[in-house]
Amino acid sequence: MPQPLTRDDAIRLAHDDFDSGGFLRHLTRRVAYKTESQDSERAQVQQAYLLDELAPELAKLGFSSRLVANPIAPSAPFLIAERIEAAALPTVLTYGHGDVVLGYDAQWRAGLSPWTVAVEGDRWYGRGTADNKGQHSINLAALAAVLAARAGRLGYNVRMIFETGEEIGSPGLQEVCAAERESLAADLFLASDGPRVSAERPTLFLGSRGSVNFELSVTLRDGAHHSGNWGGALRNPGVVLSHAIASMIDANGRIDVEGLRPPPLGGAVREALADIVLGSDESAPAVDEDWGEPGLTPTERVIGWNALEVLALQCGNANAPVNAIQPSARAICQLRFVVGTDWERLDAHLNAHLARHGFPQVKVNVLRGAPATRLDPRDPWVIWALGSLQRSTGKKPALLPNLGGTVPNDVFAGTLGQPTVWVPHSYPACAQHAPNEHLLASVTREALAVMAGLWWDLGETGAAVLAERAALVDQAGDPHAGRAAFSQDAVAPLPGSRDADPLSHDVPASARVLAP
Repeated sequence: MPQPLTRDDAIRLAHDDFDSGGFLRHLTRRVAYKTESQDSERAQVQQAYLLDELAPELAKLGFSSRLVANPIAPSAPFLIAERIEAAALPTVLTYGHGDVVLGYDAQWRAGLSPWTVAVEGDRWYGRGTADNKGQHSINLAALAAVLAARAGRLGYNVRMIFETGEEIGSPGLQEVCAAERESLAADLFLASDGPRVSAERPTLFLGSRGSVNFELSVTLRDGAHHSGNWGGALRNPGVVLSHAIASMIDANGRIDVEGLRPPPLGGAVREALADIVLGSDESAPAVDEDWGEPGLTPTERVIGWNALEVLALQCGNANAPVNAIQPSARAICQLRFVVGTDWERLDAHLNAHLARHGFPQVKVNVLRGAPATRLDPRDPWVIWALGSLQRSTGKKPALLPNLGGTVPNDVFAGTLGQPTVWVPHSYPACAQHAPNEHLLASVTREALAVMAGLWWDLGETGAAVLAERAALVDQAGDPHAGRAAFSQDAVAPLPGSRDADPLSHDVPASARVLAP
């Protein structure tokens, strides 16, 4: 009688697929779809990626799937899929996005194309290899390996949603998830996007900084006037705008608009970030240690604090300047912010600040924004996931309370009300929105082990973790306890929860990974 397969066997099957070239063939086929969501002419390609590429592969794994129209952006449809073993079992929701940014074909290095995967040493070049086709392909391949190892029985239910508009701000995701709340209901959200803290270190993040883009504009008159005839007598809008921005951000990058600063950095966040070094990869830019909020490390500034950035400035034409005082100037700015920031009143805070500093001419126009989210790092699902990653890799994983960038986590944490755990498979220097985007083969192979371990462990201990979490919620008397984003102040522990370092080897029994 054959012996039942084990967790190690599941990881071996995932590695066998990688080593045989099977995974690369799947990824190459997916990268060839020119799913540029910034080009509305790609609507048919977007749909084909979902229906012709993903849906048949999901059907092989026992999923039923359906295309869902996007009520906001018709060129960016959704695919919703599910595989239900039993209603009483735990359910996990996962996510991916099939769209990519523009290929910028002519800007890639000689010999490379965004739509053909090229292998050069450890690098696999191609648009979407890192963001996000490579990442959701890893998760699907690992799930297939676990299904094979468990003889087609996972021990839990899986639901999936794929969007094709993430690179244009996820229009329609909120609306579709609200309308499909029942069909997307789950006990855990587990997905992959964004970079690890470094190529070498497996990483979890539990949410993301929010982001709000806004325009600052100064219009002083209808037309330009000769700088020789009028210079010194007419106020220059470029100078006015520059000084207005300087009043908001000092010469070392500190935010001086009080209403746009976050609450003080709490001990829970500092502890989680204590051993994480920003920019440790060879191709990462040199970090400016003296830039940003004083008293914080660069990692704390990116993960645990707010950043106010100028994305673009315009006053005249710098490529063809003329001797004229321009009539207007404008800047596109962005606030990246953590939980606890009063970002929804950004225009009121800026208008009050500008008035106090003597810049009534500067107008504020908020363009778009998304909230910040963060799951409590002591949540049982977090402790469970950390233990799984450590066992699969033999490495201490990095735990980020939130990503420095922004993913649509607010939809999953807020609209769907799910605890969110992200396991990224890229690395900081992957060039995901630039020419020469690439995925590292070494990270991919390790990520297949990471995800196979997680998918396996969910079937072994997921029900126990879910029960422990439910007990903590019952003790707290709060249906959202352990699920909601926590503030940056000291976090009051849930009844019965651990105050110890979540990365400790001493994890609760229900969160431990069973031996094979």
